[in-house]
Amino acid sequence: MCSCMVRGLTRPRQKDPPMTSTLTPRPVDRPRSSRRGPVARRRTRVLALPEARWAAAATAFFLLGLPLQLTGAPAWTWGPLYALSYVTGGWEPGWEGLKALKERTLDVDLLMVVAALGAAAIGQVMDGALLIVIFATSGALEALATARTADSVRGLLDLAPATATRLTPDGGEQTVPVEELGLGDTVLVRPGERVGADGRVLDGASEVDQATITGEPLPVVKERGDDVFAGTLNGTGALRIRVERDASDSVIARIVRMVQEASETKAPTQLFIEKVEQRYSLGMVAATPAVFLVPLAFGAPFTESLLRAMTFMIVASPCAVVLATMPPLLSAIANAGRHGVLVKSAVVMERLGQTDAVALDKTGTLTEGSPRVTDVRPLAASGLDASELLTLAAAAERPSEHPLARAVVEAARERGLDLPDADGFTSTPGVGVTAVVGGRTVAVGAPDRLLDHAVATVAELEESGRTAVLVVVDGTPAGLLGIADRLRPDAAATVAALTTLTGATPVLLTGDNPRAAARLAAEAGIDDVRAGLLPQDKLAAVQDMESAGRRVLVVGDGVNDAPALAAAHTGVAMGRAGSDLALETADAVIVRDELSTVPATVALSRRARGLVVQNLVIAGACIAGLVAWDLAGTLPLPLGVAGHEGSTVLVGLNGLRLLRETA
Repeated sequence: MCSCMVRGLTRPRQKDPPMTSTLTPRPVDRPRSSRRGPVARRRTRVLALPEARWAAAATAFFLLGLPLQLTGAPAWTWGPLYALSYVTGGWEPGWEGLKALKERTLDVDLLMVVAALGAAAIGQVMDGALLIVIFATSGALEALATARTADSVRGLLDLAPATATRLTPDGGEQTVPVEELGLGDTVLVRPGERVGADGRVLDGASEVDQATITGEPLPVVKERGDDVFAGTLNGTGALRIRVERDASDSVIARIVRMVQEASETKAPTQLFIEKVEQRYSLGMVAATPAVFLVPLAFGAPFTESLLRAMTFMIVASPCAVVLATMPPLLSAIANAGRHGVLVKSAVVMERLGQTDAVALDKTGTLTEGSPRVTDVRPLAASGLDASELLTLAAAAERPSEHPLARAVVEAARERGLDLPDADGFTSTPGVGVTAVVGGRTVAVGAPDRLLDHAVATVAELEESGRTAVLVVVDGTPAGLLGIADRLRPDAAATVAALTTLTGATPVLLTGDNPRAAARLAAEAGIDDVRAGLLPQDKLAAVQDMESAGRRVLVVGDGVNDAPALAAAHTGVAMGRAGSDLALETADAVIVRDELSTVPATVALSRRARGLVVQNLVIAGACIAGLVAWDLAGTLPLPLGVAGHEGSTVLVGLNGLRLLRETA
């Protein structure tokens, strides 16, 4: 069993295609009838695995031959069935073992196949076939765990559309798969569509929601010459875009490729075990002839001595020990992936559990990028009170889909204000909206049209971390609205959970001004606030904590967080709010933007580490007991196979328990 697991994790399988070739974008708007439920998708995934098909074939042939042998049927009826079981279940590990031997590496794969063939050579055909079946089945379990890890990232690809509208030189339009877009192609993105490729705007103007890529909470005005990213959502204007990056190299594609290492990178404990395995295997190969020759020299029968040696080679194999580490970590990775956290490697999963200090970014990390109105400030010259100002602004903004407009309308509804109908609504990207409300012309938008006497109010709002929005009534500035990002609902609970796990309250590292940072930190339950930091300052803060012996977990989202993410013991990026640089630098990505998954994943890592310890104890005890029985007494080969492979299966299944636990 373990050799299949080790083979899949220590050397790339030549027959397996790279993840990028299998994780192709799927249509976002595919018919409902074509969508499979979780059970159907899982069944399809299992049947698609070569390891599962070979294991199923080996098991089927074994189960067909076993009753025939037990009922006394002639050997020619069950012998070929056992032979097919040997071939279907043993050809792959045997071939991998021979390739390893060619590289002067003794692989447990080869030892297990030799043991099975040795058992058949001395008449124990059924026992050897049983070993092959268990061996192949365990390999299928490992492949399934790895496949589930890859499945957890497929949802990311739904951010990008499956097709794009390509413009032809003669002015026509073609609907083509995004994979067929080439550098220099021109695509048309209509209002409400997602951008199909990374590129540059050639013509048109619109506001594009880039929250999934850059983390900006508000749509960004895109005009001629501006960059756009695949998967971002276009607003109300049409854009003509020149493709400047291949689909396989888009920001979203790079996020997907991060998890390729999930089933290939080995945790430090696994590396140590593999070093031990090599030395142990060499010792076992040297000891096996001694177990055969020494009793033979003292007059023991040839068959009995050979059987004892074959049994020794089986029970002394370090399969269970090798399997002790990776299944729990792979299971934890797959579990975390199902709950929206993409952990890049087993090394990272192991490190997460070692965290004893946490540093959090503010904007896009503790806040969710959902703005809300915090201030309503009428100007004295307008003669309006706060409710009247907000009513006019919300009525004018109600037809708009801009996040700031939604925040204004939501604030009016929370205050129970009745909003009159608006006529003549117009929206200009980057400027604002205009509408006629109750016979008055109301404009809501950027504050650069303010008169000089209101500049101080704008500065005050912006210095406190708010966005200033101007309301103009009949051509006269009537007031200002202050809009700020919203603290994530789970921020305070996350801070409390991290404090419990690590024994220390998280540190807030932010580039915002001290007053805004202190106010938000108080809401979240953080007392250590370090504000006004440049990227190098955040890096220095993390390095100071690391040099003090702390194992720091940094959670951030922007380009300015990338140095700190790289320097930390473990870096975690917010997937929807994170910049592409932060996503590539971080060790793990929170895809669903749920901050509460951070302490949950840390706890999951610690449970995985506990299972590793359990597995090592189980494996060591079983090997020691079986070897002692074989050397001191007479251990029947079937019991040796059952004991060794049973302990290996037990260790593997114990490690896979985390697949069923909640993150």
